[in-house]
Amino acid sequence: MNFFRGVMGGQPAGPQPTGAETIHKLCDRVASSTLLEDRRDAVRALKSLSKKYRLEVGTQAMDHLVHILQTDRSDSEILGYALDTLYNIICNDEEEEQDENAQKQEEDLGVLFTDKFLGDSENVTLLLTLLEEFDFHVRWPGVKLLTALLKNQCNQVQGVILVSPMGVSRLMDLLADSREVIRNDGLLLLQQLTKGNAAIQKIVAFENAFERLLDIITEEGSSDGGIVVEDCLLLLVNLLKNNSSNQNFFKEGSYIQRMKPWFEVGDDNSGWSAQKVTNLHLMLQLVRVMVSPVNSPGATSSCQKSMYQCGLLQQLCTILMATGVPADILTETINTVSEVIRGSQINQDYFASVKAPSNPPRPAIVVLLMSMVNERQPFVLRCAVLYCFQCFLYKNQKGQGEIVATLLPSTIDANSISAGQLLCGGLFSADSLSNWCAAVALAHALQDNLTQKEQLLRVQLATSLGKPPVSLLQQCTNILSQGSKVQTRVGLLMLLCTWISNCPIAVTHFLHNQENVPFLTGQISENLGEDERLVQGLCALLLGICIYYNDNSLENYTKEKLKQLIEKRIGKENFVEKLGFVTKHELYSRAAQKPQPVFPSPEQMLFDHEFTKLVKELEGVITKAVHKTSEEEKKEEEVKKTLEQHDSIVIQYKDLIRDQDTQIQELREQVSTLSLNSEQMQNQITQQQSQIQQHKDQYNILKLKLGKDSQGLSSSQGEGAHVNGLHSEELSQLREEVEELRRQHTLQHTQLSDKDSLINTLVCVWGGESHIRKMSLVTAGCSHQEVESLRSRVQAQCAEISQLQTERLELIRRAEAVVSTQNQPSPCLETHAEAMPFLVSCPTSLSPRSLLPLQEECRGLREGHAGLEQQLASAQSTVAIEQTEKTKLQQEVQESKKEQDDLLMLLADQDQKILNLKQRLRDLGETVRETIYEDELDARDQFGEDDDDDDDEDEDNND
Repeated sequence: MNFFRGVMGGQPAGPQPTGAETIHKLCDRVASSTLLEDRRDAVRALKSLSKKYRLEVGTQAMDHLVHILQTDRSDSEILGYALDTLYNIICNDEEEEQDENAQKQEEDLGVLFTDKFLGDSENVTLLLTLLEEFDFHVRWPGVKLLTALLKNQCNQVQGVILVSPMGVSRLMDLLADSREVIRNDGLLLLQQLTKGNAAIQKIVAFENAFERLLDIITEEGSSDGGIVVEDCLLLLVNLLKNNSSNQNFFKEGSYIQRMKPWFEVGDDNSGWSAQKVTNLHLMLQLVRVMVSPVNSPGATSSCQKSMYQCGLLQQLCTILMATGVPADILTETINTVSEVIRGSQINQDYFASVKAPSNPPRPAIVVLLMSMVNERQPFVLRCAVLYCFQCFLYKNQKGQGEIVATLLPSTIDANSISAGQLLCGGLFSADSLSNWCAAVALAHALQDNLTQKEQLLRVQLATSLGKPPVSLLQQCTNILSQGSKVQTRVGLLMLLCTWISNCPIAVTHFLHNQENVPFLTGQISENLGEDERLVQGLCALLLGICIYYNDNSLENYTKEKLKQLIEKRIGKENFVEKLGFVTKHELYSRAAQKPQPVFPSPEQMLFDHEFTKLVKELEGVITKAVHKTSEEEKKEEEVKKTLEQHDSIVIQYKDLIRDQDTQIQELREQVSTLSLNSEQMQNQITQQQSQIQQHKDQYNILKLKLGKDSQGLSSSQGEGAHVNGLHSEELSQLREEVEELRRQHTLQHTQLSDKDSLINTLVCVWGGESHIRKMSLVTAGCSHQEVESLRSRVQAQCAEISQLQTERLELIRRAEAVVSTQNQPSPCLETHAEAMPFLVSCPTSLSPRSLLPLQEECRGLREGHAGLEQQLASAQSTVAIEQTEKTKLQQEVQESKKEQDDLLMLLADQDQKILNLKQRLRDLGETVRETIYEDELDARDQFGEDDDDDDDEDEDNND
């Protein structure tokens, strides 16, 4: 009561309680009160004291407040007071008027109480559960408290949230809250949550974060929006930066296309607000995150392609050429365009076609280079233009050729300003920064392009009236020898090193000037100050390049003479020491980190990123080249020549073996084709056997018919034996019929003889087959036996027919005897006359009508056998040809195998010689490039053994 009396303004009787005592009493009430109202009042009082007595409240009340969060879940008011109190004691007050010591104390207290709260990981889980409450007084302070915890101990809180079931999903629900204050604080919470944790970034991205954030940016007005747009963009940068999975998801989800409207600027670009400038900065940064050079080349290339296809690159180029754009936005846009086109041929071609809205229209590259060589332009803008030019020429030989072509005499247009003219103007201007930028830009036009290095040797410059023109290479060395500023000389030396490296013709042109080598040796040998050490190192590098890439075409400056000159005037050790000054320079390491030239001041702009790669590549080989003696070089050249000869021999043998492998493969395919054809022939023979079986069945049916007709003929003979007399006319007709039957019989006998000869011929042909067609021979033998059986049966039937004919002749003779003895017809003549038609019409009497079905059957059999004989003869000839070809192929395979074995033996000898030579090189201290010839030859040997096994198996199968 005394406390409340003091709060209400009454004067207590006695000494005033201290803040710690008051907080202790409030904590006791929170812990001991049974009424919810008393606990609520005590927590509200703690909240009011938590800012002034932060240490006391945090020390005494934190456990009680956490207990309130666990037990009083039903009352949102007390939960809100408890969360606000915890937030006040954990959050660090960021007031500007506090001095550094007070600020540090605040931060220490925040970290202390954060560690205490996180001592039990269940407290974070409890806080995530409270965020599901829709009540504003619970959700909002819960969001702020979790954000403060993440600021103080980010990694620890991230670990708890990551393992908590549905932890990230609960936080993502904050973006869908209709209350803007909770949604906006939810954005701040997710910003802290996604810092430096790729796993959480992936989960947030797959919780549809991109869609929600882009919708919020559109709703808030895109670049014209307020601080909420900035928070969304910061969260997007967190999700995409250095996270290839999210970048791919962003691209595949077609979200790049939704970025294009952000960069639509009107004609009136005056009056840009600070927030709009900030938003556009972040939007451009987001584009650069997707195409950063540190990303994987495949991911960067696909994003660059998408940006061109959706028109985003075109929109950025519009901002680039627009008027009234703030300088910092223009600078960042140039850097963004640089990385969008870097290494992408289609984007580089488009950028080359962009025209500035001037009169007359000029290429955008020319307009940008005018800013780069203009000393009145801001330093950061000039650096951005240089980066854009470097990115335009990166892996773009077409663009390099176009830039160098503007310097050649045949393409110079006096009425217009070209990129080459601007670069030459900047190279020889009085501004050292322009000299450096122009030299580096021109070096990028020659990077890894031998053709353009040789073309640039043709460039002639008119230095003054009345004097002959000098080459660009000579003019660079002249300016270098005049002792200009360090920045200018460093730029020119980098240009010369890039120009003559890996270009013996340029080295010859450089050495042809009698003053160049003495100047370089003089610079290297002098003991200059600290600032001149870098120039000495670059001069040593340039002289080393002249040695390493020297083709010995100049008698006075051969490799050996240049090394002797170094040994006499400089000393090898001193030369190597001066060469090492380049890589030991502090600005060298900074330039080697990333392609974009970022320097705190113009004076520190000394090294280019691509040039650092060249130095790293050449330093070691130049050191070895200087230390080598002439004898070692001769031995090395001899070994190299020998290795080249052996390599050429090995390559020839490899080509020969490869051709033989191809031939063997073709032969194998042919053997497979022949085997398939053989199987098809075997199938045809099987079909022929089935047809023969069908003919056999037809013959059996014919045999049954012939048996029935023989029985009918016997009954007819019994009836004709009782004839007593015949009429003479009928007898003459009967004789004619008998003659006709004889002719038919003779014809049938002739046909059967022809059939027998054909069958015998078929048997002879089948009997002469080789062992490859044993199955066909067996089948043909079976068919021959069946035909012999059929022939014997036909002969038996012919014997019966002959017997019947004999009996009939006997009958006719008797009839004639009866006629001669009796002049009067017998009463039985009519009966015989009636019986004769039956005798003539009987099938077994062999009349023309009765033989017609038999003739047709025999004709069908003959035609079938003739067809079978033709098919079999064709199959036999085909098989014989295939067998002959297979024998030839096998002989060729055996010969190829023998030749391959001989070649492998030769290769083994060559390999042994190569190994000996390599060992000699290693003994001489040379680094020998390992080859893969041995592995390939082992693979060839293994392949050859497999071929031998396959061939042996094929021969066994044939046997």
